[in-house]
Amino acid sequence: MDLPDNRLWTVEETGYFLGISVKTLYQWRWLGEGPPVTTIGRRLRYDPSTVKAWAENGSEAA
Repeated sequence: MDLPDNRLWTVEETGYFLGISVKTLYQWRWLGEGPPVTTIGRRLRYDPSTVKAWAENGSEAA
């Protein structure tokens, strides 16, 4: 799957990039963990550069 860097990622795209399930991302959101997330309406969206920085920094807040 080619992930675009010019728009926010969906939960599915972020899960694919991190190699985790969508359920895990929702759990992290509920627990206040995981990469920073933006809510647009009722949908979660992730900034690709922030997710990459979060992953590279040992899963700490970017």
